Amino acid sequence: MNRSPRRRAVLGALGGTLTVALAGCLSDDGDIEEETYGDWFAGANNFEGTSDQTGEDTVTVDVGADEGLAYDPAAVRVTVGTTIIWEWTGLGGGHDVAEEDGVFASDTYVDEGETFEHTFEESGVYRYFCTPHQTQGMVGAVEVVDDD
Repeated sequence: MNRSPRRRAVLGALGGTLTVALAGCLSDDGDIEEETYGDWFAGANNFEGTSDQTGEDTVTVDVGADEGLAYDPAAVRVTVGTTIIWEWTGLGGGHDVAEEDGVFASDTYVDEGETFEHTFEESGVYRYFCTPHQTQGMVGAVEVVDDD
């Protein structure tokens, strides 16, 4: 029995996998966000990169943006001690803001002008979503960095 064709197929497949893995390591700045958020924003509404708001005391994120099913900005970078204020637009029905690990969560609001806020005291990445609309791409993230 000749096993060479099978061995060649396996080695060829492994070589392709290695090539893909190395290509991922040699990526450009666009992949920095994938490193930061993983696949969190795959299929997300309104994600156009991270809004750098480092150095600000407060930052406002619209809830119900982009025809009602998005956060704007979807991703924001802030420094430790910054307060994020989520402000409802009144579009898209009832929304909330729920951090995936339960670090913070708002009530569900419908009316324009309602707000929820959270002050970030520790660095890290906080991924959040709208409970009723997560499967429709309503997700966001806050990257908190040290002031150094």
